[in-house]
Amino acid sequence: MPAYEFEALDRQGRSEKGIIEGDSARQVRQILRDRTLAPLKVELTSAASQRNLTKSGASFDIFGSRLSVSDRALVTRQLATLIAAGLSVEESLFAVSKQTESAKTQLMLVTVRAKVMEGYSFARSLQEYPKAFPALYRATVEAGESAGHLEQVLNQLADFSEAQHASGLRIQQAMIYPVLLLILTVAILAGLLGYVVPDIVDVFADTGQALPALTQMIIGASDFVMNYGLLMVVMLVFAVLGFRRLLAVAAFRLKFDQRMLHIPIVAKMSRGRNTAQFASTLSILSSSGVPLVDAMQISSGVISNTWLRLQVKEATVKVREGSSLQSALEQSGYFPPMMLYMIASGEASGELDQMLERVAKHMQQDVEVLLATLLSLIGPLMLVFMGGAVFTIVMAILLPIINLNQLVV
Repeated sequence: MPAYEFEALDRQGRSEKGIIEGDSARQVRQILRDRTLAPLKVELTSAASQRNLTKSGASFDIFGSRLSVSDRALVTRQLATLIAAGLSVEESLFAVSKQTESAKTQLMLVTVRAKVMEGYSFARSLQEYPKAFPALYRATVEAGESAGHLEQVLNQLADFSEAQHASGLRIQQAMIYPVLLLILTVAILAGLLGYVVPDIVDVFADTGQALPALTQMIIGASDFVMNYGLLMVVMLVFAVLGFRRLLAVAAFRLKFDQRMLHIPIVAKMSRGRNTAQFASTLSILSSSGVPLVDAMQISSGVISNTWLRLQVKEATVKVREGSSLQSALEQSGYFPPMMLYMIASGEASGELDQMLERVAKHMQQDVEVLLATLLSLIGPLMLVFMGGAVFTIVMAILLPIINLNQLVV
């Protein structure tokens, strides 16, 4: 049953918009009249109007529609609760679409429900929005449908999404103070060098005295900021844009990511975050009934470091050829020993899913502790740098004044 977007007026003349499913636009208009609404516009939703694309085998995604991690977690949790209560997937999607206040999310859920009503599986229906429901999500749902444990799988996905969202929020909150300090430092230094120092220089120029070396250095820095400051900002912007373009080149990105895995602190952060994400995803897929080789292929997609992703793909080939997971990952040389020992223990005891989940939590905790330590150091270091820079400029201004007073005496 297709979905229609409508705009109508109530008895008070207020405009209402929404989405209604119906066999035809005429039926939708009648439904609106039964609700004492005067229909102004009734049109097929964007997805329904281009359904011929999906029927031809092409996956359609409306304007690159996405769901935030928090929204996806909320929708998943609601679906899991309703399905566990005995409602069908179709009824659950309908109830959640009525519950959400986001028109975009409502449109997604109505479109997915329409596909389910046409006879497609829930996982296949989610392919209408590949950016909102990524491959990991769809593969896990498909495994849950096949095993008959969809509500359990959805709860696992909700837990996973909520943990992702919470981790992202902690990082964002921790970054606020250092970023504000950096902006404040740059603004103060730019103001002192661009406006205060030039005025002081004019005063000293009339005295004709020789200026101390520190003062001359600061005057030189001030002249540079005044003459080339804007140019430096433009060059910095172009440098950042150029570097991002280079990262889009596969060969350069591969070498860059490989180099990142050998820089002491950066390597620990990158390895920890990527291995935690990989282990958590692999645990969810494996516990949902997805074969290990397929789970490894899907899990490699969540690794942001392309070199590490390549190592996982090579390990997947070795596992397919009969190697153990621990042995295949160990040969790459990029996975932490603790992770490998726990995976080996899980394979030996038959509890690989639980061990992978513990590995993910352990690695994530290590990354968060390291990140918290670094962020706790950045604030004081920025304050020391800002105080030292301001002190240097003030001393550069005061030294000529002190020398002038000594000459007068």
